[in-house]
Amino acid sequence: MNNKYNLLGIFSLIFAMFIWGSSFIGLKIALESYNPFTIIFIRMVFASLCFTFFIKEFLKYDFTKKDFFYILLLSLFEPCLYFIFEVNALQLTTASQAGMITSLMPLVTSIAAVFVLKELVSKQFIFGSFLAVFGSIWLSLEATSSLSAPNPILGNFLEFLAMTCAAGYTIVAKHLTYKFSALFITAAQAFVGAIFFLPFSSYEFATSEFVFNLEGFLWIMYLGVVVTLGGYGLYNFALTKITASKVSIYINLIPVFTLILAFLILKEKLSFSEIFASFVILFGVFISQIKIVIPKKIYNFFNKA
Repeated sequence: MNNKYNLLGIFSLIFAMFIWGSSFIGLKIALESYNPFTIIFIRMVFASLCFTFFIKEFLKYDFTKKDFFYILLLSLFEPCLYFIFEVNALQLTTASQAGMITSLMPLVTSIAAVFVLKELVSKQFIFGSFLAVFGSIWLSLEATSSLSAPNPILGNFLEFLAMTCAAGYTIVAKHLTYKFSALFITAAQAFVGAIFFLPFSSYEFATSEFVFNLEGFLWIMYLGVVVTLGGYGLYNFALTKITASKVSIYINLIPVFTLILAFLILKEKLSFSEIFASFVILFGVFISQIKIVIPKKIYNFFNKA
């Protein structure tokens, strides 16, 4: 891979994190009117419908049994298992505690990338990652939440499992990008996700009262079209330009964007500590991505015999 960072890939990642950050706002509003698995199912259906316009292009690929295996594995990691763990986690723990656990994903992905993809990580990257994780933990601990937490220990463990699935998704998606486009990978997970969550949604529909709410429905459409189609599409595109370990560090931008959007849309206030923690995250991401060049005179001075 070229040593020069691909700016298009980086901008795609930042925009994807912004979109994913907005998904927490949309999901929070949608959950006021609809059941969780119903939201996910409708979300996947909307995304799948958008991808039907590209079916002819997708059929041009020469599929093998191994390809189908990786596509199913990708979809199993995310959206299937990921959303099962996260939906249940958010019912047992607070949003701030769950956000703290999500900051562990870059480290999990980096470790997996070293063993699976044989990617190399520098000490500078590790330092930036830990700094970003520290900022995310600080940010999550400072965040105020009104959500109940009947079993935070179990909830946080389920959120950690969700992040493990997200790390697995990143590794498998990176493998698939060598053959398939980001558009196809995003479409595949949407189709499989819609089929997977159909029985869960049907059960909720059969066992609870369904009341249509326009605002909640519009947010579900946003989650399906913009978040699933746009967010995952940009993320998968970035995987074609940047290593999996470096891509995952940008996950720490999600809570930053979430706080900003929550302030603008939900009128939630940011404390000084939350703002400062956000800057720590941004600084950690910056440190992990830039290439620091030490002047030769300084290097020789500190390396004299």
